[in-house]
Amino acid sequence: MLETIAIILIVLWLVGLVSSTTMGGFIHVLLVIAIIVILVRLLRGRGL
Repeated sequence: MLETIAIILIVLWLVGLVSSTTMGGFIHVLLVIAIIVILVRLLRGRGL
């Protein structure tokens, strides 16, 4: 489920870059959250 959310957030960020909306700051916050979720998933998967 977390991977799905992370993928959705990355897609939303890419759409924000393409459309150049005024919500750019919000989109970048979503990207940071998505990256953190992916890193946590990877670290837990490897048992670190």
